Amino acid sequence: MSTTRTGVYPVYENQFKVGASKETATAIADMETFGVSFDNGVEEWKPFDQGGWSRRLLTAKSVTISINGKRNVGDLGNDYIAGLAFLNGRDAEGYLGWTFPDGTLVEFEDCVFNVTNIGAGDSTGVAPLEFEALSNGKPKVTPAA
Repeated sequence: MSTTRTGVYPVYENQFKVGASKETATAIADMETFGVSFDNGVEEWKPFDQGGWSRRLLTAKSVTISINGKRNVGDLGNDYIAGLAFLNGRDAEGYLGWTFPDGTLVEFEDCVFNVTNIGAGDSTGVAPLEFEALSNGKPKVTPAA
């Protein structure tokens, strides 16, 4: 993708890669939607010199990315996520790379993968794969060139 683009863009131009490490990361087939939630820690205090007005400082941050799509057995990325469903602890951690349409890359080295659905639904529906990717420490952000 060009890093000189401006204007609006379709959501599908966001791309995700997952894997045990950056070197093994691959795209995830058949994902349809994603949502992003920032959980920010804000410290607040009310000093005398502000006449009753609050002062604030953003002191903490975390990110949760919810990704939903279809279970595609045989796709490396899809199989990687589904394979984490019954794991705990450090075994449920891995790499997630998120490339924005402008080329910005956000990398989560020790991302916690919380698999929430691997096949449940209507009997005539296509089996889903749904998960959350939770930040685990500060991500590496590489701005578009």
